[in-house]
Amino acid sequence: MKFQTALCQMRTELDDALTMDKAEDMVRKAAQNGAQVVCLPEMFSCPYDNAYFAGGKARQRETVASLSAWARANRVILIGGSIPEEENGRLYNTSFIFNGSGEMIARHRKIHLFDVDLPGMRFQESASFSAGEEITVFDTPFGRFGVAICFDVRFPELFRAMARRGAEMIFLPAQFNGKTGPAHWEITLRMRALDNEIFVAGASAARYEGFSYECWGHSLVADPYGTVIASCDEKEQILTTEIDLDRIRQVRAQLPTFLHLRRQIYSVAE
Repeated sequence: MKFQTALCQMRTELDDALTMDKAEDMVRKAAQNGAQVVCLPEMFSCPYDNAYFAGGKARQRETVASLSAWARANRVILIGGSIPEEENGRLYNTSFIFNGSGEMIARHRKIHLFDVDLPGMRFQESASFSAGEEITVFDTPFGRFGVAICFDVRFPELFRAMARRGAEMIFLPAQFNGKTGPAHWEITLRMRALDNEIFVAGASAARYEGFSYECWGHSLVADPYGTVIASCDEKEQILTTEIDLDRIRQVRAQLPTFLHLRRQIYSVAE
């Protein structure tokens, strides 16, 4: 199965209307250029800063409705990056996924929250968000996909669990920063792809120079052999790539590590 996927590396603005107009335009352009599966970045709808995450149910409803409308209007599978989602008094970092009819087919709440104390940078996502509890895989006309969000990628058990559940490609809306991005972004995505012999697509936000949190950018797609087949720099752009899922079967036939898991010896979540 072959299809075109597009990662929309956009910069979120302080003006909500401008941000949403930009996101809609990028989804439309991606579809016009042949993309059938489109992915937005983590927290595309608001700046990535604890001060901006709380926006209320009305804002959430409007954003989800917009994502549904963009998917329907452009007839694409839309992985809606992530947005702040409020439910029962708790806030989650959540990705909503829609099919080409605008129907929500999956939802992923970020499982691993970004709480770090790096030299020159301290960030506590848990100050705003609660952690998700569910692994997310879903079927599409193009194959079975999984979704994780940013810091989730550092936990190989989660990606193994999605692959064991049949995910052939995992999308990762993200905002790695300028400290960990150069060190870990590419190698981590490549290893999650290589570990499980699947495709992994990291959809980063573009760099917002001078903002309190500067994203690394550099969206990329890694194939089942761990090879980067598409990548970009830190600027705003749409990264379009052809995905051939037959590549998974080719790699697993040549180097069948994923097929030779000895789960009777070590326990891996499924």
